[in-house]
Amino acid sequence: MTDTAEIKTSNMQTNSALPPEETERLGGEIVAALKTVFDPEIPADIYELGLIYKVDIKDDRTVDVLMTLTTPNCPAAGELPQMVENAVASVPGVGVVNVNLVWEPAWTPDRMTDEARLVLNMW
Repeated sequence: MTDTAEIKTSNMQTNSALPPEETERLGGEIVAALKTVFDPEIPADIYELGLIYKVDIKDDRTVDVLMTLTTPNCPAAGELPQMVENAVASVPGVGVVNVNLVWEPAWTPDRMTDEARLVLNMW
């Protein structure tokens, strides 16, 4: 069984064999780590931009991250997935981190949080 947490808000639901307090801690620290990763061309973090589609914390502490970019020809396409992998791997207790870049569903500005809209002045 795995913990699949859709990241659209700061709430991460857990459904794992790991103790609930551990999955909550890991989830919170993973989100905090993701918020340290910024697209070099956009002054908002990738979490608030809505680029993280899914985080799956497995029972063996492997973490699978499903993410996208604002556009397929994003200049940061080569470095952002590695930055995400490094950030998530820095969380104590996380095992192997796998970052998968996907294009479906396509990212739209609707995925941004209010915080990102404020930073980017997109009201």
